Amino acid sequence: MHIGMLWFDDNPNLSLKKKIEKAVVYYREKYRHEPNLCLIHPTMIENSKSNDETMELDNIDGLTIRSYRPVLPGHFWIGIEDKN
Repeated sequence: MHIGMLWFDDNPNLSLKKKIEKAVVYYREKYRHEPNLCLIHPTMIENSKSNDETMELDNIDGLTIRSYRPVLPGHFWIGIEDKN
């Protein structure tokens, strides 16, 4: 993904899944496209594993979630995966 939307959410009261879902809803409304990729910092995935949220991340329809170190913690890079 070369182009996407950068979203920030550091709300400690929301699960990682809920944060991603909020970002996806905003992306759909703003760009009128369905995102299929979300890049997040590896520590966010590690923290979700310790909170037993990992299984929930697989249940976000059509969205692949990958760790990507250049994305800062608390940020989500959401968009459409390149086909190359």
